[in-house]
Amino acid sequence: MRASLLLPLVVAVAAAPLGAQDTTIAVRAPRKPPVAVADSAINRPKPMNYFFRSLAIPGWGQASLDRKLPGAIFIAFEGIAIGMAWKAHSELDYIERTGSERYDAKKQEVQDWLFLIALNHVFSALEAFVSANLYDFPGDLQRRTLPNGRAGVGVSLPIR
Repeated sequence: MRASLLLPLVVAVAAAPLGAQDTTIAVRAPRKPPVAVADSAINRPKPMNYFFRSLAIPGWGQASLDRKLPGAIFIAFEGIAIGMAWKAHSELDYIERTGSERYDAKKQEVQDWLFLIALNHVFSALEAFVSANLYDFPGDLQRRTLPNGRAGVGVSLPIR
């Protein structure tokens, strides 16, 4: 008997909206149709950003593109070239104080190291620019035998 009285009460409470519930229905505006954009164009890096990063600090653009080895090579060469330019400049000061005949040769050596530092900046920037342009280029090369056991070089292009 108790179950028969309790059941209608539970149904009445469950069917009635509670005070904290909002009974209004939200209507959304229709969406615009999506613009057809290639998936790779959405996440494609901007090459000039990486060019200027590596022009400022060699290897920065490569590191940003997750190309650690080329970035490390440019940074290492920059450190070596700066160290050698500094060493040659201190030797040039010593030669100038002593009045040695090797002044012109040592001055040329300092200029050579400064030129190599500038060249490292330019090469690093150009390499970062090219790497950013080829960011989504498939890099997996495979070596397979040609049909019928023939020797040679072949190219296959995947069609999507």
